Amino acid sequence: MTQTTKSPLTHVRHVALAVPNFRETVEFYRTAWGLEVVEKDAGVVFFGTPAHPEQYIVRVREDEAKRVDLIAFGAENATEVDALAERLGTAGIQLVTEPGTLATPGAGYGFRFFDPDGRLIEVSADVEQRSARPLEPKESIPQQLSHVVINSPDVLATKRFYEQYLGFRLTDWLEDRMCFMRVRQDHHILAISHGPHISLNHISFEMRGLDEFMRGTGRMIRQGMPPMWGPGRHSAGDNTFAYFTDPVGNVVEYTTELERVEDEDTWVPRTFSTAPEVADQWGTGGAFEPLLPAMLNTPDQGLWTPTPL
Repeated sequence: MTQTTKSPLTHVRHVALAVPNFRETVEFYRTAWGLEVVEKDAGVVFFGTPAHPEQYIVRVREDEAKRVDLIAFGAENATEVDALAERLGTAGIQLVTEPGTLATPGAGYGFRFFDPDGRLIEVSADVEQRSARPLEPKESIPQQLSHVVINSPDVLATKRFYEQYLGFRLTDWLEDRMCFMRVRQDHHILAISHGPHISLNHISFEMRGLDEFMRGTGRMIRQGMPPMWGPGRHSAGDNTFAYFTDPVGNVVEYTTELERVEDEDTWVPRTFSTAPEVADQWGTGGAFEPLLPAMLNTPDQGLWTPTPL
């Protein structure tokens, strides 16, 4: 797929996590973080938001190992799903599952494969949508999933894979250590950061607006969970940030006002520095260094291993 071709992908659907401390993690996302339980079964809970028609945006599954079960992206339609699966197969990329009806909430039509680092990726279309409503002013719960950031020892190789096979485009660089990737107008739905091992860097959730972003951050502080970094505003993406950790040590972010690429033809990728005044335009977020070990995370224990669900 050349970079003149529009990506078949539309957005990031959900991130599926496996955790050993299941009950504590479920309660965190349900109460502190502000998501709602959409469906549950023995050892698994699906979380959505009332503000978005996506069936669910986070899945938490009980397991002895801490891992990212999969990252799921939406596609335009079933035809695009089939075409992408064929392109990957022709390129010698082994599919974990062939295109077909999915057995998760909302069903849909999709397939799964491993990226070059061994992460399980799902691409799907025609997932049944839920009824959704606009969030009210001051309603400080996530409005939708914004983006996911992954760590890779070889950022360039992972970047090339997502560009060549999934049609992602480079938006910006953070020095030579993190690349921000888009498929539509949002500045990024995926970013790839350099790390000593393959792991999850963080998951970001979009709030209704700046007031709701601050109220959500304040709610976390009042519950005894102050942000590890933030609130502040990045330069790359121009979005606000407040980073926290869930009970298993994964970093989660509240954000809003992410930059959009309005003119694809004239966009030129930029490179931002990690200087404090660039990393946080407002200068309110505090020191970044305490967050770095959490963002590097522990090595993912589920690489090259299909999830049981």
